[in-house]
Amino acid sequence: MATPPPYPTQPDSNADGHARGHAHWWQMRWVRYGGLITLLALSGLVILALVRQQTGTEGFLVGLGLAVLPVPLLVAAFRWLDRVEPGPWRNLLFAFAWGACAAALIAIVANSFATRWIATAIADPNSADTLGATVIAPVVEESAKAAAVLLVFLFRRRDFTGIVDGVVIAGVTATGFAFTENILYLGTAFGTDQLSGGQGLVSVTAATFFVRVVMSPFAHPLFTVLTGIGFGIAALSAERQHVRRALMPLVGLLLAMGMHAMWNGSSTFGEFGFIAVYASFMVPAFGLLTWLVVWTRQRELRTVREELPAYATAGWLGPVEPFALGSMRARRLAREHARHHAGKAAARSVAEYEAYATSLAFLRHRARRGRAGADFVVRERELLSELWARRDVARPALAHAARATTPVAPAVWPGYGHMPLHGPQQYGPQQYGPATPYPGYNPYRS
Repeated sequence: MATPPPYPTQPDSNADGHARGHAHWWQMRWVRYGGLITLLALSGLVILALVRQQTGTEGFLVGLGLAVLPVPLLVAAFRWLDRVEPGPWRNLLFAFAWGACAAALIAIVANSFATRWIATAIADPNSADTLGATVIAPVVEESAKAAAVLLVFLFRRRDFTGIVDGVVIAGVTATGFAFTENILYLGTAFGTDQLSGGQGLVSVTAATFFVRVVMSPFAHPLFTVLTGIGFGIAALSAERQHVRRALMPLVGLLLAMGMHAMWNGSSTFGEFGFIAVYASFMVPAFGLLTWLVVWTRQRELRTVREELPAYATAGWLGPVEPFALGSMRARRLAREHARHHAGKAAARSVAEYEAYATSLAFLRHRARRGRAGADFVVRERELLSELWARRDVARPALAHAARATTPVAPAVWPGYGHMPLHGPQQYGPQQYGPATPYPGYNPYRS
């Protein structure tokens, strides 16, 4: 077995690699996981009973069948955004379960209590409903959804490294919340249609489905993504920047509440208030945030290309791997090559290799900027060991992907610029020596 190369020189950082102290019983993993699963399961049972009580069994089943339709598309979209450094599925499952169960339960109980209290205080049910929708609901619901982002930020810190991670966790949490809320609204609408005997001009169920599922399935994710961006900026901040790390999540949460309040209050802006807010505010905001997330994803790929050459120089990576790992197309080709030649297990190893290499690049990037944690050295060696264990499968696949995706630059005539692609035969490569296989990438460039 080949001996691993020496570890590369560590960048300046505040990492000291001290070992952690002995954990108390309540800090043990099985205790925390058991308590969390129990909490979510109980919340799910209670919310199921409450929704079924309000909609009836038939309305609940109809609402469930319609509300589930946008969920796979939204989760797939957030998973696509997370492809550069994909987080573990357990984080997404927790986020969705928290949104669908715990956050939805908090919202239903708190909103109902607050609306009744306002109605008692001002003795005007219509005003109470308006205040509840535009003031109480945004504060309660966004705070409940933000709790999931906070928990992942605190307890799964290794998986929460930037803006994209915050967007994904927040978006999936909001998708779960919207799923439960849509069951309630669609089931209630179906009950209304049943009571009217279908005598209305437009089905209430069809209208509710069109507004909540067709026109605005991204509404709740869009609100909560602002909170996720705030936590993502905090994750990118140095540990000594205490004010910024505490302030940015709060700013994101307040923006989420404000956007949510405007959306809920659109019906009070007149006959076409909903359409006006949707067209002039929601759609542009959605486009802007989509651009921001895609731009951030491209910046992450650039970070991979810039940070990994240090490990290629030290011998941990092949010379062309930083280029291949910094291209989503090359990554996909590498997985396909491994699957075609060695099966699904090899493709899975290549995917894991790509994920570990990306985490390594981000870790070194944070260390160079003084943002690494105390476990930098330990974490770096863990990632390098994982890469080394998969190198025999991943390196040939990545080399193939690099050859397939790197354009070969045309030869250069001294004093005349680039040689035409179809120039005379006497000016072919044999006159100027062999072509460099990857001219666009130099791992030793300073």
